[in-house]
Amino acid sequence: VQLQASGGGLVQAGGSLRLSCQASGGTFSQSAVAWFRQSPGKEREFVAHMRGNSAITTLADSVKGRFTMSRDNARNTVYLEMNGLKPEDTAVYYCAARNQIWATRSVDDYNYWGQGTQVTVSS
Repeated sequence: VQLQASGGGLVQAGGSLRLSCQASGGTFSQSAVAWFRQSPGKEREFVAHMRGNSAITTLADSVKGRFTMSRDNARNTVYLEMNGLKPEDTAVYYCAARNQIWATRSVDDYNYWGQGTQVTVSS
């Protein structure tokens, strides 16, 4: 399975972006999927995940109320809708998937990774 992330860009604080992650080479409707982000000099951190074969999502506390995650199985794509963006949201965002239904917050649990898409929020 290959994952292709897109949708990043430069936005002012308070703005919105929608990230997409499309899978090819297989389907991942039954796979847990997640979004992580990484800022320069920091470790990759959990942002959101969705259980496989489900729409149940979990968000990091830092993005609750601002970000939502969704899945379109017909398009083999997951989305991260980001509203109320803050400068501290600036990072490279990665989508990931694992060969399990259960999602986790751990980077080490994911088998497949997209290439990352840069999100920059100016103050």
